[in-house]
Amino acid sequence: MKHIIINVGRQLGSGGHDIGRMLALDFQAKYYDRELLNLAAKESGLSEKIFEQNDEKKGFFRGLLNIGTPHLGGGADKPDLSQESLFQFQSDAIIKAAKEGSCVFVGRCADYILRDFPNTVNIFITASMEYRVSQIMNKQHLNKEEAHRFIEQKESKRAAYYNYYTGKKWGAAESYDLCIDSSILGLVETEKIIAGFIRKRFDL
Repeated sequence: MKHIIINVGRQLGSGGHDIGRMLALDFQAKYYDRELLNLAAKESGLSEKIFEQNDEKKGFFRGLLNIGTPHLGGGADKPDLSQESLFQFQSDAIIKAAKEGSCVFVGRCADYILRDFPNTVNIFITASMEYRVSQIMNKQHLNKEEAHRFIEQKESKRAAYYNYYTGKKWGAAESYDLCIDSSILGLVETEKIIAGFIRKRFDL
């Protein structure tokens, strides 16, 4: 199996996480989603809790300016933090993992961070609002109106984060190699289509 990197962008409730896991199994690749937060914590010496609280949020560092020692790792000295530090720590973790072998990365600007890697394919998974609202209602135990509002709020932050750090537009077709609506054929069949595209892309 070739060393390949699959970057998955996704709308909230589109099944991007599940499709990413299926792709990882399909291509014998490591799967990274929230696992990246643990890697970034190890690389930086900071607590994973910091990365969890500020995951995919633009300008998150403002809330950490008065960071206390309980959030730090085992090092005796506080790291030299700046506005971009947490993003850089996470970027370093993504690059390190990508160099080690085939990977599937979900979100966190991995497509931009790994833009100079020749063996990457960038996928964006969308779905109808009706489908996504239904998924969020079930997972978050919300009513229809609450689920709709939840999606809009979360995606606004996600888009702001991506746009801020990449200079591109989150979800815009030109930023990806393939965009696909998972609500048309379902998650399993959507993954098969993506996998077929990747095989052709890399001549596997």
